[in-house]
Amino acid sequence: MTETACRFCGSAVDAVFADLGMSPLANSYLPPERANDMEPFYPLRALVCGQCFLVQLEEFQTPEHIFSDYAYFSSYSSSWLEHSRRYAELMVQRFGLDDSSHVVELASNDGYLLQYFHERHISVLGVEPAANVAKVALQKGIPTLVEFFGVQTARSLAGESSADLLLGNNVLAHVPNLKDFVAGMKILLKPGGVITMEFPHLMSLMGDNQWDTIYHEHFSYFSFLTVSRVFEAHGLRLFDVEELPTHGGSLRIYGCHGDDGEKPQSAAAAELSERERQAGYERIDTYLEYGRRVEQDKRQILSFLIELKEQGLRIAGYGAPAKGNTLLNHCGVGRDFIDYTCDLNPHKQGHFLPGSHIPIRSPEVIRSDRPDVVLILPWNLKDEIMEQLSYIREWDGRFAARTPKLTLLP
Repeated sequence: MTETACRFCGSAVDAVFADLGMSPLANSYLPPERANDMEPFYPLRALVCGQCFLVQLEEFQTPEHIFSDYAYFSSYSSSWLEHSRRYAELMVQRFGLDDSSHVVELASNDGYLLQYFHERHISVLGVEPAANVAKVALQKGIPTLVEFFGVQTARSLAGESSADLLLGNNVLAHVPNLKDFVAGMKILLKPGGVITMEFPHLMSLMGDNQWDTIYHEHFSYFSFLTVSRVFEAHGLRLFDVEELPTHGGSLRIYGCHGDDGEKPQSAAAAELSERERQAGYERIDTYLEYGRRVEQDKRQILSFLIELKEQGLRIAGYGAPAKGNTLLNHCGVGRDFIDYTCDLNPHKQGHFLPGSHIPIRSPEVIRSDRPDVVLILPWNLKDEIMEQLSYIREWDGRFAARTPKLTLLP
């Protein structure tokens, strides 16, 4: 095994946080003509740095390969759109944004969030590397630059596009060159400006056993203590934090230039830092114990599904999220357990899940097929999905989801 250097501090990293075996890229959905082709599988092993405690994956594929033609479109989740609308409203109120302000979003996807600033006549710019997704944003009238973000892009934009608000939702974990990305934010942020980033909180991943949120597109997993160190190393300071329910438990961090004296540390930031210290997030043993819980959970999932099949029940999936593919591939679950899965995203319909080769169909199929159990793979959206599919109660259908153990839902 080649030695891995920490993508933040550069120390040698060999401590294993969670080993999920071999897995395909979680968003590499297969079109029908490739259903019988060989698929590349890579080690899905999360390591932890014993110096800065950054949990991280090794890089086996470039960001260009993973993200240049992407199957994830943010606008297909109504709850995520509402989350974004409320965020825009909060930022306008809290930081006094108006038509003289400029908002830049990194990994802006299909314009799902910037549209709410655009509606208020606030200048916006999206930076999105996936051309197919950026095209949708441009069709909405959202200016979008099709590039990967880092120091070089920041320098080309600085000046005319410097940001009063620089934001990124679920992107910080997706960048292998973490230092280049954060250094770019330092360049693009106006004096007195604010950065917000949202990402899954490592404390939630560990506390609720959310190992299925580990996949190759996620290169880093952050505690608040570690992400604070990353920003400080690049002349930025985190002055506030919010704990959010999204994606099973996320952080929204607030950053500014290190010498910005107008933004003192909030009580929430101080409290969370101390809570993480007390919980052992600066001790390597805390991380090394996690792998055993993953192994136990895998056995529970398989026992649950085997019991359903032994009862003669038919199982359909709902959703084709990356987390679902991690779960199915790590547990070795295929069409012997799940007949098919359904997804609202037409870009996924007609394809097959990577590794398991479970077919992806339109949600209308559930009404006509009447499965006994609908397994909700994007468990973070289970309430939204159960409301959308409430009609399965007509034939005594049941929902199942991880909560955090896989179980039938009332």
